[in-house]
Amino acid sequence: MSPSLDPAAAPESLRPLVDGADGIDPAFFGHRRTPPESGGRKAAVLMLFADGSGGEHGDEPDVLLTERASTLRAHAGQVSFPGGGIDPGDDGPVAAALREAEEETGLDPSGVVPLAVLPELLIPPTGFLVTPVLAHWARPAPVRVVDRGETERVLRVPVGELLDPDNRLSVRGPRGHTGPAFRTSGLLIWGFTAGLLSALLHRSGWERPWDATRTEDLDEAWSRARTRRQEAT
Repeated sequence: MSPSLDPAAAPESLRPLVDGADGIDPAFFGHRRTPPESGGRKAAVLMLFADGSGGEHGDEPDVLLTERASTLRAHAGQVSFPGGGIDPGDDGPVAAALREAEEETGLDPSGVVPLAVLPELLIPPTGFLVTPVLAHWARPAPVRVVDRGETERVLRVPVGELLDPDNRLSVRGPRGHTGPAFRTSGLLIWGFTAGLLSALLHRSGWERPWDATRTEDLDEAWSRARTRRQEAT
């Protein structure tokens, strides 16, 4: 049975995220609108936020992200939420998101409280129809890279770093589309994942003013992110 949603279980510190997700229209995501029902493979991602009580970043909320292995043929090195295709045996997107997160990061699903399901969104290059699942990491436990052939890193990124205007920019992708991005924790977060984060942070009221006109081509943005990581090691 799929875990039930419990938006009332959100701690006070994460309540703005639940309120921001409530009633959000797919049109808010621009070109990522749901196509006709025919076509497209169903998938789900887990947008997992800890409220800070887990201790890794003091009292600051953080979000769980993964960096895909650089050796993959598709989406190599990209940062994403844990997730993947919804299998026939999954009881809906919530169950699929939790299963995929456990497989990718060793996450203990029993410590996760699903809060809300966002509208199904299209990722145009792949044709996936993705359902984002917003959740509270009520009992954080250690996570890790389970399969190095698939994942380079698993990390918890402080929300404060995502809100810092100095870490925000716009990235022009290979198909010419420009969208929001984050450069932090030695990562470049762009594309679908950055769009989801940017939308949710904006809707929550947490977003701080940033210069969306500061635009870099994807290769340039990647290069600067790698340089920051090397300087930090």
